[in-house]
Amino acid sequence: MRVRAGYRNYTAALQEWDAGNVNAMNLTFSAYTSVMHITMGPSIGSPVSFLIIFSEKRNTMRQNRALRIAAVAAGIALMATGCGATGGSSTNTSTPGAAAGPVTGLQIMVPNTPGGGYDTTARVAAKVLDDEKVATNTEVFNLAGAGGTVGLARIVNEKGNGDLTMLMGLGVVGASYTNKSESKLTDTTPLAKLIEEPGAIMVSKDSPYKTIDDLVAAWKADPGSISVGGGSSPGGPDHLLPMQLAGAVGIDATKVNYVAYDGGGDLLPAILGNKIGFAASGAGEYLEQIKSGGVRVLATSGAERLEGVDAPTLKESGIDLEFTNWRGIVAPPGITDDDKAKLIAALEKMHGTEGWKEALKKNSWTDAFITGDEFESFLSEQDKRVADVLTKLGLA
Repeated sequence: MRVRAGYRNYTAALQEWDAGNVNAMNLTFSAYTSVMHITMGPSIGSPVSFLIIFSEKRNTMRQNRALRIAAVAAGIALMATGCGATGGSSTNTSTPGAAAGPVTGLQIMVPNTPGGGYDTTARVAAKVLDDEKVATNTEVFNLAGAGGTVGLARIVNEKGNGDLTMLMGLGVVGASYTNKSESKLTDTTPLAKLIEEPGAIMVSKDSPYKTIDDLVAAWKADPGSISVGGGSSPGGPDHLLPMQLAGAVGIDATKVNYVAYDGGGDLLPAILGNKIGFAASGAGEYLEQIKSGGVRVLATSGAERLEGVDAPTLKESGIDLEFTNWRGIVAPPGITDDDKAKLIAALEKMHGTEGWKEALKKNSWTDAFITGDEFESFLSEQDKRVADVLTKLGLA
């Protein structure tokens, strides 16, 4: 009611205003204008500030009328501010930097080709963010090359860009060393670790290997003759898994014939076309082909069997090995504290939605959500561990 009354007063003031004096408020910024800054309040809500711009022409009547109109508008704004008050001064209880509404302008860069694990995770996250109204029009784009280090260089060079993020994981950590990249993930702003997933040992439906025992027997007989493909560069999860598997079954890791593909999207045709002896990668990227029978899973590397995948774990098969991959999201270095808080808050909201919980189940991902400083410590530990492993293999 107070706003309606204020509106009537404002209308009356306008009607009293001499239309011939419109030029009294010269809204053109020029050498002939000056600006008055008036702060109203804080009797109700937060202080409200106004800029009153008027001509410096010596016309006191015109200036006074312009000021009266601005004052009426200020009153309306103050009354509108108080409409939701329950008494006393209002306080802002929102998290500093957290967006009041949906995040806009968000970009998620994928540092390898479409169809791989990073790409799938990024597009699922973007869909949940938009569907749950946490963000609007989230853009996902691919910038592939050099095991993810082309994208890594881009994110590091976009210093201060609070709208850009990159989906990444263990593979980019390793690639930054094997490709001698000047940029490292420790140069970025860590936002959140999203998921973990076990690896899978896979072959095509036409492969002669029907079980993990079949494969291991042939592999041990002639390690170099059986190529293993992975969707990451040396040092990434698809490389580390077969290296550790080789060690667990008594094969010299230096004799493993590893073929690197730039993401799961490039690896899949190699599996289906029998261009490699077997593949080591995350099963979640190939669920459609696994369910249709085009890809056969011989074993998975987690502590438990994967739901919907008819294959034993390595431990069930008598091989003493557990291995999991992880994926997360980072921002460029040098973003503001408010931008960092806004992005982490958006990811926290996404993580709590039913849409994200359904995505975890559908893609056989394990929830591994951590943010901020905790994720930063995790990244530093992973960086050191991978560097040590690659140094021992002569790859870093």
